[in-house]
Amino acid sequence: MRQPLARELHDLLERGRDRQLRLAVTGLSRSGKTAFLTSLVNQLRHAGLEARLDLLPAAREERLLGARRVSQPDLGVPRFPYDQAMAALDADPPRWPEPTRGISELRLSIRYRPARSGLWRGDSAQLALDLFDYPGEWLLDLPLLDTDYPSWSARVLTGTGQARRALMADWEAAAARLDPAAEANEAELAAIAEQYATALRAAREAGFADLQPGRFLLPGDLEGAPVLQFFPLPGLTQADAATLEALPPESVYATLAARFRHYQQHIVKPFYREHFRRFDRQIVLVDVLGALNAGPERFEDLSRALGTLMQSFDYGRRSLLSRLFAPRIDRLAIAATKADHVTPEQHAHLTTLLEALLAEPLKDLRYADVPVKALSLAAIRATEARDVVHQGERTPALRGTTLDGEEVLLFPGEVPSRLPDAAFWARQGFAFSAFRPPRRESGALPHIRLDAALDWLIGDKLR
Repeated sequence: MRQPLARELHDLLERGRDRQLRLAVTGLSRSGKTAFLTSLVNQLRHAGLEARLDLLPAAREERLLGARRVSQPDLGVPRFPYDQAMAALDADPPRWPEPTRGISELRLSIRYRPARSGLWRGDSAQLALDLFDYPGEWLLDLPLLDTDYPSWSARVLTGTGQARRALMADWEAAAARLDPAAEANEAELAAIAEQYATALRAAREAGFADLQPGRFLLPGDLEGAPVLQFFPLPGLTQADAATLEALPPESVYATLAARFRHYQQHIVKPFYREHFRRFDRQIVLVDVLGALNAGPERFEDLSRALGTLMQSFDYGRRSLLSRLFAPRIDRLAIAATKADHVTPEQHAHLTTLLEALLAEPLKDLRYADVPVKALSLAAIRATEARDVVHQGERTPALRGTTLDGEEVLLFPGEVPSRLPDAAFWARQGFAFSAFRPPRRESGALPHIRLDAALDWLIGDKLR
């Protein structure tokens, strides 16, 4: 029997026995996916030793025996760079791991003692946990499958605020000079497409999140390919659809529309079909504090991006048959990251603000009876909570090291418990500091509520 087929049959059997779980770790740029995955692997590797996983019953009850990395099922997908990430954290001075630039995967074999005996149980059992990491920028491309080129062009331009529009001014001026009916000039289209990609990268650096197409930000092996040499055309409307579709294939409009369709069919659709439909569980990481720092327009942009992202997945409870043949995400966690950047009494506000950002998608998920949990966490805790006493009054504070190497003791500010309105933004700004990772002598990485996330995502499989 060919090895790939044997592996597929083995995985099918293990899924039938509920001993295999596919967990997607997703999120937009700077949400902390690499840190989350690195710490998750590190905690499970140290289970029963130095790891602090009190909120995970299997660990608290000393039934979690440990985990090890094993060969992943898909040999065509790069392995998540765990060793490189740990090397960065252990450097002198420690630094945050480099973000991943494409799809990566890692399989853990988790050994545990079941809480009770039953079918398929023995003295110990194993769970194969497949971890998937995806560039957050690619996630926002999935809704492109439900639109056409004129509609997408109109959405990009009409949904852009003043600050983001300013970043795209040079590209928009160049694109506006094009005649949709004129014969396409390949070099000119390539140059304007690069202007558009440059504008998207500038918008990402400025804190915006709702950016399409995602491959323009992280092209990978498609860099320079004609499939990435398209962009929205200003002024297109659905009323002009019949006239535009009648234009010859060599026209500017027909060329750009054809590349858009090719991108949909040959880049986005295979990505969804081959990867996203295979997930069982999902955690979406959100940098709420970064959006607050960036200001109201970027905060609203994040809200739109998250709404788009949440529409891209197939949620629903799974029976045995669906687990075997048509997996759907049956449990979801949504986490506000970098909780260590605010004092502990602000963590509850961070969670409620996240729930407010995702109010509409959460309503749809609850209507579909999909278990969902919102929480705040720090996959790698970079600060320590302190109290400062001044004139008899105790004030919460954080001690940490800034990215520039300065030791600080500060109160970072308050997190609103609900969506800020215009008046709130007018009277209060945000300046949450970024911190360097802590020095680690040995053992498990420090964290905040990573064990709560693990319990929600895999705890039921370790009973």
